[in-house]
Amino acid sequence: MTTTLLRTAAELHARVRTGRRAVVMTMGALHEGHATLIRTARRIAGPDGEVVVTVFVNPLQFGAGEDLDRYPRTLDADLEVAGRAGADVVFAPAVDEVYPGGEPQVRITAGPMGERLEGASRPGHFDGMLTVVAKLFHLTRPDVALYGQKDAQQLALIRRMVRDLNFDVEIVGVPTVREEDGLALSSRNRYLSPKERRTALALSQALFAGADRHAAQEALRARAREVPATRARAEALSAIGESRAAADAHAVAKAAPGSAAAVRAAARLVLDEAARLTPPLELDYLALVDPDDFTEIGDDFTGEAVLAVAARVGATRLIDNITLTFGAAS
Repeated sequence: MTTTLLRTAAELHARVRTGRRAVVMTMGALHEGHATLIRTARRIAGPDGEVVVTVFVNPLQFGAGEDLDRYPRTLDADLEVAGRAGADVVFAPAVDEVYPGGEPQVRITAGPMGERLEGASRPGHFDGMLTVVAKLFHLTRPDVALYGQKDAQQLALIRRMVRDLNFDVEIVGVPTVREEDGLALSSRNRYLSPKERRTALALSQALFAGADRHAAQEALRARAREVPATRARAEALSAIGESRAAADAHAVAKAAPGSAAAVRAAARLVLDEAARLTPPLELDYLALVDPDDFTEIGDDFTGEAVLAVAARVGATRLIDNITLTFGAAS
């Protein structure tokens, strides 16, 4: 389809709107993960709606020593990706269009959640992110905005900002898109050498190891609950070849919904092994958190939790996460 490139908010505001406007905010260097967001936006907007993709490398999100100047800028290729995925408009404003008076003196503060994990590693990052998202809400005037779940903390903070500050926009999270080997798609993947990429696979492998441990725990608990809490419990479990489970079946059935510590341990084992590779993986954090505030969960936690990891391989910093549900109904 034909995709229109616009540089100013005035041009965007002049367009006639007949349906819902769905916005996908990016910093460019579009890949299949972005294309998935755009295709989802196209479905939500429908044939009468409009899909707008923003391309803006936000200087407020980059701290000292980070890769603002190195960040890829590929607008021509971005237009092609956006058009194939169903975008009507690519809005690519200059810095002085978004920040006409220079860096803003008044900014949105991410609060305590913005100081954890990514916020602790990149001070001020989330303040800059929320400030530009708020600006782009005003400049693009969306009915719905879509963000990838790979940036789970960012998505949680945007949802919190919309709720706390009464923005009239629906926020939709879209599942992470992965390459065939499991690596989460990211614009920064292009910086990885072949050897660095092999090391980087440890991020997703650690998450999957944690998920496998969690699934095994939940399956054992479910099996234990199926056996009546009588003397026959051990005999029944032993009869199906689970002598180890039989020894502690009652404890398992009565235990907390999940063992967060065991999930973390399974993931960390993979990361510790990757730290001994050449080149090594340099772990920033591994965390299992409540998505409402990104604080670490305990073994008595129930509900959805985010298992998140961040690490550096060579000069490239990567993040990834998955969602786990603790405490299946008994």
